[in-house]
Amino acid sequence: MPADVQRAREPRGDAPRARAARREQKEGLGPAYVAGFRRSLADGAELILELDCDFSHDPADVPRLIAACESGADVALGSRYVPGGGTENWGLGRRIVSWGGSFYARLLLGVGIHDLTGGFKCYRRHVLEAIDLDAIGSKGYAFQIEMTYRALRKGFRVVEIPIRFAERTAGRSKMSRSIVLEGIVNVPLLRLAALRGKI
Repeated sequence: MPADVQRAREPRGDAPRARAARREQKEGLGPAYVAGFRRSLADGAELILELDCDFSHDPADVPRLIAACESGADVALGSRYVPGGGTENWGLGRRIVSWGGSFYARLLLGVGIHDLTGGFKCYRRHVLEAIDLDAIGSKGYAFQIEMTYRALRKGFRVVEIPIRFAERTAGRSKMSRSIVLEGIVNVPLLRLAALRGKI
């Protein structure tokens, strides 16, 4: 176990600022986030943030997302695809997959959010309480699309905050063909579910 994770799990005399939740088996990105959301809600959090902890998402941007929610947004989404946002150290293929995935989802779902695949978000508590977390079907990066779409369908205000997304300097991306395929399939299924009044 990495030393930083081990330290986060060690008991401390004062209230810890970070706690690691260990899961017994890997079930995918979506179920991991849902478990984290449930833990945060149970702990009484009013604002719940999600971000990549490899510093691809700059922690210095966290106050801007919080400020957006405190100013009236229900969900603040760190966006690479609005003016002022962007990516760093990405190859052409990665750019095409990411931007294309967001464009595909925006087109099929009929929403105005530019970065539907973005995973740097701040939720107000009542958003996660209103969304049926048990109904979330996406396990990979399509989870980000599904959560934002469900929030929009509930009538919540989602605002995009420009961020710069930097490629990780260590480790490997979890992107795979199966994750891309899940996104391609799940997006029209979400739209159908909405048309049937199930979302």
